[in-house]
Amino acid sequence: MKESEIIEFKKSTGELKEAIITISAILNKHQKGNLYFGVRNSGKVVGQTVTDKTIRDISKSISDHVEPKIFPKIKEIVLDGKKCVQIEFSGDNIPYFAFGRAYIRVGDEDKQLSAKELEKMILDKNKEKLAWDKEICKEAKLNEINLRKLKWFLKRAGKPFDNVENTLKKLGLISRRKLLNTAVILFAKNPHKFLPNAKLRCAVFGETTAVTIDMQQFTGDLFTLIEKAEKYILENIHIGMRIEGLYRIDVPEINKEAFREAIINAFCHRNYYLYDSVNIAIFKDRLEIRSPGLLYGGLTIEGIKKEEVSERRNELLAEMFHRINFVEKWGRGISLILSKEAKADFKEIGRQFIVTFKRNPPIPKTVEKTVEKTVEKIISLIKENPRVTTQKLVDLTGLSRRGVEWNLKRLKDKGILIRTGGRKEGRWKITRKY
Repeated sequence: MKESEIIEFKKSTGELKEAIITISAILNKHQKGNLYFGVRNSGKVVGQTVTDKTIRDISKSISDHVEPKIFPKIKEIVLDGKKCVQIEFSGDNIPYFAFGRAYIRVGDEDKQLSAKELEKMILDKNKEKLAWDKEICKEAKLNEINLRKLKWFLKRAGKPFDNVENTLKKLGLISRRKLLNTAVILFAKNPHKFLPNAKLRCAVFGETTAVTIDMQQFTGDLFTLIEKAEKYILENIHIGMRIEGLYRIDVPEINKEAFREAIINAFCHRNYYLYDSVNIAIFKDRLEIRSPGLLYGGLTIEGIKKEEVSERRNELLAEMFHRINFVEKWGRGISLILSKEAKADFKEIGRQFIVTFKRNPPIPKTVEKTVEKTVEKIISLIKENPRVTTQKLVDLTGLSRRGVEWNLKRLKDKGILIRTGGRKEGRWKITRKY
């Protein structure tokens, strides 16, 4: 035999204190192991005086100094014709403490655990017990489920609808005939009624939060909040254009796929035990997406940027998102963000994880020229037919509806265009030269 992460040799019971530390260290790493008295570190058997008192003393010392309690098998054995003591121990109630401190086995040595390592061990042990997304939402009833939203989800996931209860059971969203938090936050008519932190806050600031230009708060299911966040960003950043054939395509100054991925990740991986919301903060020079809760499971900023790995705080919630292709199981979300926005930054401040996107300069001159030509086209069409509809302008210009509406708004804001009359009988009036 030789020493390893689960086998330890001690020359004699004179090293009993060190032996107890080793037992706790092995338990914390492997939950089982063997320790021998009467054998040197090298594996040479030297023997040990063994009496009934020897066994009792070892047993008492382990009982007195290892917490939680363990009940090892302690017996006299003969190795190479010499008496020795074997201690066979096991236990899965980690972390184990020896003399009030926690240790971990590294190779054939015992290393004291740091506070952070100890915290991670406790969190890992209680991962299932502390899983917010798998907890029962005690007050929520089946009639709180939004049937339209549930059917929308099933259609996207390619799953059939039975009835509400059976469907949620098949999705693993019911326990003991009660709705889990995941079912409520995804499909309830009013999740905020049961889960007060199911909300989104959005704001537009100047260069700092000292100057607030706009601030809004939204509540609803997560799918709704994700769409609200995306819409708010698009409404408050620059939208440029590019030409594809005969068509003009809207181009946000920050890649839409990148910030959508960051929004989804914020809602999927946040710590819902923290009474806070996902926050969207738009500054003059940047966009920040802030999520309550730091990186989970020992992940680091460098680690998530370099390796395609993920540790999921909310496994069930992530699984639901994965079913409709909102997230990937391979943890490639960060890679996707960086592939679209190479300057995206990730940081942890206080209890928040923040993704920052730098805002690009306003619409380039080359695009501005295209915009000017488009505006001239719209004005020309209005002159020809003051009753022209927005849809007709879409058809005649090749712009998206959003593009036409954006240009019309610019003209109205500048006082060049006004709309008179009702929706059906209304008409455009050009008040001055463009």
